[in-house]
Amino acid sequence: MFIGHFAPAFVAAASYSRGPKLATYFVAAQLVDWGFFILAMAGVEKMRIDPGATVMVPFDLHHIPYTHSLLGAGIWALVFGIVVAIWHRDSLAGLLSASVVASHWVLDWITHRPDLTLTGGGEAYGLGLWNHPEIAMPLEIGIVLAAFLFYIRRSRGPVVQPLILLLVMLVFQAINWFGPQPSEAGIMLYLQALLSFGVLTGLAMWVGKNRYFTQRGGLAAASL
Repeated sequence: MFIGHFAPAFVAAASYSRGPKLATYFVAAQLVDWGFFILAMAGVEKMRIDPGATVMVPFDLHHIPYTHSLLGAGIWALVFGIVVAIWHRDSLAGLLSASVVASHWVLDWITHRPDLTLTGGGEAYGLGLWNHPEIAMPLEIGIVLAAFLFYIRRSRGPVVQPLILLLVMLVFQAINWFGPQPSEAGIMLYLQALLSFGVLTGLAMWVGKNRYFTQRGGLAAASL
């Protein structure tokens, strides 16, 4: 899953207006992948290209204990949540941010083949939805569009910036699905992934600066 990871970011940003802006949640959504690609460049975590790994994605993630184990992802979520809570002096903002980080493991569990562990070793888990593109593709687009519309409906501001963000997300996803597959895992692949995360986060920052919230009950409240 790629842009589907950002669906919880849209929902979190729209649910509590006194929390972080959209860009912070975008970082949270892909935080463990930021960590993975940085650790992969350092040789700490490892992947290789295997065309037979799944129908949709040729990544064999054979050593990812620090970012994609349930324990590892939980630690990333806890640390990020604490940082956000302290920075914003708001425990609910921290909890929402931590939840977005943790959602990454859940979404990966749905799509990955069994390569996710609970503590970094032992039995691996994954439902393998990447082997069923007829389900995985519409599901990913569907949850992103639903979350995007939820964010737009609960906020006010110019519509052009959010549409540009959505368009770029869809273009990146199309390249991910239909573009040429990498022949080997290496620094260029890792940098390309980090660059795509950075571009989307930068656009999310642009969008977040131009959206405001109105009182609608529940978690949403007037911006301060």
